[in-house]
Amino acid sequence: MKIRIPKIPTKWLWLGGTLAVVVIGAFTSQHWWPMTTGWVNQTVAYFRTGEQMPGAESEVSNADATDPHAGHDHAAHGGHDEATSLELSNQALRNVGLSPDQIQPVKLETFQKSITVPAVIVERPGRTVIKVATPMTGVVKQVHAVQGEAVEPGSILFQIRLTHEDLVQAQTRFLEALGELDVEQREIARLQEVTRSGAVAGKILLNREYARDKLNSSLRAMREGLRLHGLSNRQIDQMASERRLLRELQIVVPSADDEEIDQLRLSQQPVRPVGFTQDSSLAPDTSAPPTTPTPLVLQQVNVFKGQSVKAGETLCSIADYQELYIEGLAFEQDVNQLRRTSEEGWKVDALFGQANPDTKTVQGLEIAYLSNQIDTESRTLKFYVRLPNIVAKDRRDNDDRFVEWKYLPGQRLQLRIPVEEWQEQIVLPVEAVANEGAESFVFQQNGAHFDRVPVHVKYRDQHSAVIENDGSLFPGDVVARRGAHQLQMALKNKAGGGVDPHAGHNH
Repeated sequence: MKIRIPKIPTKWLWLGGTLAVVVIGAFTSQHWWPMTTGWVNQTVAYFRTGEQMPGAESEVSNADATDPHAGHDHAAHGGHDEATSLELSNQALRNVGLSPDQIQPVKLETFQKSITVPAVIVERPGRTVIKVATPMTGVVKQVHAVQGEAVEPGSILFQIRLTHEDLVQAQTRFLEALGELDVEQREIARLQEVTRSGAVAGKILLNREYARDKLNSSLRAMREGLRLHGLSNRQIDQMASERRLLRELQIVVPSADDEEIDQLRLSQQPVRPVGFTQDSSLAPDTSAPPTTPTPLVLQQVNVFKGQSVKAGETLCSIADYQELYIEGLAFEQDVNQLRRTSEEGWKVDALFGQANPDTKTVQGLEIAYLSNQIDTESRTLKFYVRLPNIVAKDRRDNDDRFVEWKYLPGQRLQLRIPVEEWQEQIVLPVEAVANEGAESFVFQQNGAHFDRVPVHVKYRDQHSAVIENDGSLFPGDVVARRGAHQLQMALKNKAGGGVDPHAGHNH
């Protein structure tokens, strides 16, 4: 009799074999795990140094084709080459200047190739300096402002007692005509009553109305004459209502913008000294939210109390420093590049204090216009950039206010003009790159260490360096953005080599 053995399915045989291999591997891991770990570390070390393991050419080439980070040393690997790696303490980081904002990941950005030209801050012709003149002959009775003081539009500057004979006669004729018009108006009102009853012929009333119309026409002509003398409509209306001659002028601060402010006032109005208190009589709309007046500086006072002045004579100069121009000097060969910058709307940077390592940079400025003439001697082209100004100091001395502006005419600087744009570039500060012979390095953060990474610098100026995107650095890698020269010196000291004080240093 035959014993029949049941047939086991193939899938159960595979499952059982797999479980047996796992169990045996777990019990024998202390024998094969160290060997495998050493082989993996050796493989990683070969890839870091750019070499290949014998017989692994095809595997490496396939890995490079599929993995863009193959051969790239990231912090996750955890290994360091002591010859090209530094571990810095917190004190060392501060000594090098590597604050958290100076250790940032690499990113792709737009780089603007630029040129640097000398420049100087200048006034805006016809806008910065305002000349205040007297329209009439007279004697200065009072000076209400001091030189250098901050004033606002509408504040009184001078009181002048008029000695202008033509103005006195024009005012006298105007008031006489107003009196005659009042008489005619009353006579016309009386004749209208008696004409209805038939006691007086209508022709008499008609003649009186003709005379009234002639007086109104003469008054309109006299008003225009008074306006030519420098009086405003409001002043003439006030003269007509009060029936008093203008004996004294109050000359006030004119407006630097388009807002209309009477430069002359009647002497009957109360005097308001120069200051920044709100005057309700000057406010065009009391319901509107209050706005801070633009501080104007009384740059120069040309007259004194008791001085006789003639019509048209300049009394003072007022400066509006709220916006200035930067006058740049470019060479003749830079004209086309400047025109392209202006057409493209690229922003210009102003560099202050070139001798100071902490150079102050004002970014995002706009080119106003280019000059249409090249200087025949220096062969330079002038162009102008708008510079919004900032109040640096605002203080009061008793009742006087003094304002100091941050940017001043005559201040020298440099302008950085973009002339070309490169998209998707790795851009680092020039302090992030160290040089040694033909090699250039940056220092990548790898855990608590900084690893030296060789890079190719495709373009460099005095502020930035453009790194070739060839796989030496990847977007997201964290690098030191300054102090590369000090880190390179520290590596050389660590290796025991001679220190070259000029290595990696740009003059």
